[in-house]
Amino acid sequence: MKRILRTSILILLGILFVWTLWYLYQKSAEKPVAFVTEKPEQRDIVKKTVANGSVVPRQEILIKPQVSGIIKEIYVEAGDTVAKDQVLAKIQIIPDMVGLTNAENRVRRARIGVEDAQRTFDRNKPLLDKGVISDAEFQTYQIALENAQEELRGAEDNLDIVREGVARSSSGATLTLVRSTINGMVLD
Repeated sequence: MKRILRTSILILLGILFVWTLWYLYQKSAEKPVAFVTEKPEQRDIVKKTVANGSVVPRQEILIKPQVSGIIKEIYVEAGDTVAKDQVLAKIQIIPDMVGLTNAENRVRRARIGVEDAQRTFDRNKPLLDKGVISDAEFQTYQIALENAQEELRGAEDNLDIVREGVARSSSGATLTLVRSTINGMVLD
């Protein structure tokens, strides 16, 4: 019985050894390569390149508005090419309360000055006609009236600039439009 058991174990070990060799041989054998083929067709070749880094402009110019306020409209986007003097954005004026009050007070003082100069002018005009005062003396009253009127116009223009960013007396130029200073491209 011992002999049969010993022989059975040896045969079993032999079979196990042969099976292990066969298994390892199968694992090491190369699998057949399967090629996927397609029919030829005509297409465009598209080459793509991915590059890491950053684009740095040769010259960077910061555009700042001439008046304070908030941006109402933006007419360009990042990457757009702009020409010199092209309108980039529009600013909505938010008047500074201190500046607005000062401008309104200056207008009131200028109106008072014009009224005073006008009264002085009107009072001395008949005296000039009668020959009581000289032309040189009357001329000082006339110049004072013209100066007061000019001061009033300047104060009103200043008030308009504080309120709306543009004066009535300016020739269509508005400070609320932000313009490009050079030809170039908008970065951000």
